Amino acid sequence: MVEKIASFTVDHDLLVEGIYVSRIDGDVTTYDLRTRIPNGGDYMDNLTMHSAEHMLATYLRSGEIGSDVIYFGPMGCQTGFYLLVRDADNGRVLAALKTALINTVNHSGEMFGAVRRECGNYKNLDLDAAKRECKRYLDILNSREQDFTYKGDKV
Repeated sequence: MVEKIASFTVDHDLLVEGIYVSRIDGDVTTYDLRTRIPNGGDYMDNLTMHSAEHMLATYLRSGEIGSDVIYFGPMGCQTGFYLLVRDADNGRVLAALKTALINTVNHSGEMFGAVRRECGNYKNLDLDAAKRECKRYLDILNSREQDFTYKGDKV
């Protein structure tokens, strides 16, 4: 018998935008950075998702929690990102995420990794798309207190 993976046990009809602790495996915490309401019809297009990934991954790995970041990348459902952090403290991670979002919104100069030798789809990047998405998500995070927990029952 194949078991459901942890992310499939969350009732996605109850999720709203925000940040959640998806799972903890030893000293590694997986954060669900939900930028869109699941199954809501408003999804990130690939250009936006890819562009925000380049910027946020770079700023997160270069910031206060950089040495503890294991992975940052998009969800295939186009409603957010996963951030895996070693020895995570929720408040510290949220602060670092907000800093990375602000840094992206205020970024001037070239997009990180937007050259052929650094990215397998380097033509599919747009700094303005990354800035819009990061501003949108920052506004969501700043709109209310984040408690990092999924609401409702598991499926």
